[in-house]
Amino acid sequence: MNEMVDRRPSIFGTALMAAVYWGALIWWQKEYLFGEDAIAQMKALKMVIVSFIYVGFVIWATMTDLPEDIKEIPYLGRLIKPLTWLVFVIGLAVWGWVDPSVVGFLLVGIALLGLGAALALCCLMYGGSESSRLYALERLVDVYPSITKPEGHVRFNQKLWTTTLVLIIYFMMTNVMIYGMSDTTLDVFSSFRAIMAGASGSVMHLGIGPIVTASIIMQLFAGAKIIQLDLQDSADKRLYQGVQKILVLLMIPIESIPQVYGFLDPHETMILQYGIGWANALIVAQLFVGSYLVFLLDELVSKWGIGSGISLFIAAGVAQSTFVGTLSPLPTVQGSPLSLQNPPSGTLPMIFYTLRTATNTELVSQNGFEAILLNHANPLAALVSSIAVFLVVAYAESSKLELPLTHGKVRGHRGQYPIRLVYASNIPVILMAALLANVNMFTLLFWSHPVLSSVPILGRNGLWSKAEWFGSYEIGATTPSGGFAWYSSMVNGVGDWLLPLLNQSSDAYGHSLGQIMVHVFTYVFFMTAGSTVFAKFWIETTNMGSKDVAKQIERTGMQIPGFRKNPVVLEKILERYIPPVTLFSGAFVGLLASGADLLGTVGNASGTGLLLAVGIILRTYEQIQKEQAMEMHPMLREFFGTE
Repeated sequence: MNEMVDRRPSIFGTALMAAVYWGALIWWQKEYLFGEDAIAQMKALKMVIVSFIYVGFVIWATMTDLPEDIKEIPYLGRLIKPLTWLVFVIGLAVWGWVDPSVVGFLLVGIALLGLGAALALCCLMYGGSESSRLYALERLVDVYPSITKPEGHVRFNQKLWTTTLVLIIYFMMTNVMIYGMSDTTLDVFSSFRAIMAGASGSVMHLGIGPIVTASIIMQLFAGAKIIQLDLQDSADKRLYQGVQKILVLLMIPIESIPQVYGFLDPHETMILQYGIGWANALIVAQLFVGSYLVFLLDELVSKWGIGSGISLFIAAGVAQSTFVGTLSPLPTVQGSPLSLQNPPSGTLPMIFYTLRTATNTELVSQNGFEAILLNHANPLAALVSSIAVFLVVAYAESSKLELPLTHGKVRGHRGQYPIRLVYASNIPVILMAALLANVNMFTLLFWSHPVLSSVPILGRNGLWSKAEWFGSYEIGATTPSGGFAWYSSMVNGVGDWLLPLLNQSSDAYGHSLGQIMVHVFTYVFFMTAGSTVFAKFWIETTNMGSKDVAKQIERTGMQIPGFRKNPVVLEKILERYIPPVTLFSGAFVGLLASGADLLGTVGNASGTGLLLAVGIILRTYEQIQKEQAMEMHPMLREFFGTE
């Protein structure tokens, strides 16, 4: 049951949020608002006034109900609010089309940031009796479009075909390139591309980044009790999932806009045809459509398919890059003929070509054996590391503790409830890797973005700048070379740490051996500790905690032999196993992922990506087996809560 509280609106929080939002808008337009050009001053003032009207409308639409006689109007009754909002946004777009110089402020400053500020103000102004201020968004959650959940049992063949179709659509989207984008662009997520499940320069450029980022924010807020929601309660859990969907919708432009207005530059012909403002807006729109389709595909798989869409996308991308990195016969440098200095890019073709072509003298004089083992784009050491990761993950996934169960009414009927060694699956690693990817992205933006670099303290060129503490970058690079971002960044293979140690030399950025070792330990620590924390949060939000499992077992009439058939007793027994195994599994997968990154993998999939892919493939195979079993034995569907 929801805990009723006497809650009052937060006057201080509301005032602070309003000051932050409109202060940012005024700072954005300060040159015009406080300039000497009267026409520009009036235009900027009109836009600020429109922002008040827009935010006020969103707050009213979110927090108030329409009269019943208006709601009962056929077709339009319940759509009046979203249609009015859409007309408002279209009006802003038309204004921007007439005056391209203000399109960025209208669409980003007012339409997007205003929407986020309005929703935050709704929560701060909420004065209801429910447990959480997020109930201010309940009306918005109720009308948010989503994939319809199946009313009954979905047959296995239908689930299998749905999953296959979604994967085909995913691969098609990775090959749909962004229209109008320049060839000279920078990939902010280049180091985390395998984990982000995207393709650089395509409509899948952001990959699963917005979805995972929204999940990170919600889990951190729920774990820190910032949002007072009881996820064991069905109403609270529904609200939690609904707000997370809204947050995904906001995170897509939040992650795409800074990249477009700094790194994903439009082509010159697009700028000449539409202007810089609309050229950038067109790229943002394509990224939004691609990312939102990914979100819908993930939801489609979770409701109508097998497993998780996010996991399948990661596994598909990593499997593709691993296959190419192992077997590709194409030369390492495209466009140049094969030679000892330019062997095939795949590990196995490279080994066979080098041993067949080079003489013993050439192998020794040109460090051929070292090239095969360590220095190639896909060296033998990476292949061995990939095989080792596969074997370790396969063993860990098969290790489990089985609690004996008996049926209270059917004598002789026995079963087991398995508690896996990797109980929290690989999701905590995904969340932690995505968090580090976002750290890399935002530090890069504050370092080199034309606008964000002037932000005080955080920006490189801002007042009281401390940007070097957060992360520094070489010209044209997307991977950090110093600061916190570098120390917490992925250690990508033996070339980043082992070769400098063996050669007793600095790395490519000039770091000392001590700094390199601190980098290694920092990355391993963050991956291990972060995965442990996210593992705890994950089981609390996915009905995998002791209380939920006890309810599942009790609902089927099963019990642990020698103990009373009581969910409280069963929960206490499960408390001995599930929380410790959860923490251990989070630390284990985090340590294994970081260790695999240290050794490197073929295809530039990263150790984390390969670990995730192997675990996902094994879990998907087991999920398929479970679906087949439930198809043959309908009583199992009741135990797993699918019916």
